[in-house]
Amino acid sequence: MHFLLFLIMILKLSSDILDKLDIFILEIEELEIPPPVKWEYIWSFSVLYSLCALSACKTNSVFYLQIYIGGIATLGLGPALGALCYYLPDAYRFVSAETPEEAADVPMWQGLPYSIINLAFLLPVLQVHGFALFFSGRLLSAWKARGTKKTQ
Repeated sequence: MHFLLFLIMILKLSSDILDKLDIFILEIEELEIPPPVKWEYIWSFSVLYSLCALSACKTNSVFYLQIYIGGIATLGLGPALGALCYYLPDAYRFVSAETPEEAADVPMWQGLPYSIINLAFLLPVLQVHGFALFFSGRLLSAWKARGTKKTQ
């Protein structure tokens, strides 16, 4: 699931990445994708820790699993929680607005509030990372209890 969410994020970041590489694709530019926020790039690097998890499962390495847990907690869960706090006020303002004029200052993209779109992405991200940390913690304690700690 983490790789699928990463693919969605790369699609969102593609406009900015292509701009930095001086590549112009008209179809992507016409979408007028909002510029990325720093948390999106930071969160994207958390996918590298999933490779540590795959390596840890392959070799039963407690060390790689501990790296995964630390990396997902800092680069995965941390930016996602920060983004949740960042977008919640706009989402609340849009949802609680009784007239269109009250919600006029909420940023929109393709006719949808940008904060709601981001929250629709962040909720699965928080679930995936929460479950990943829970189950990797359980796996770590099981590996330590069994004494199958292999050397790197």
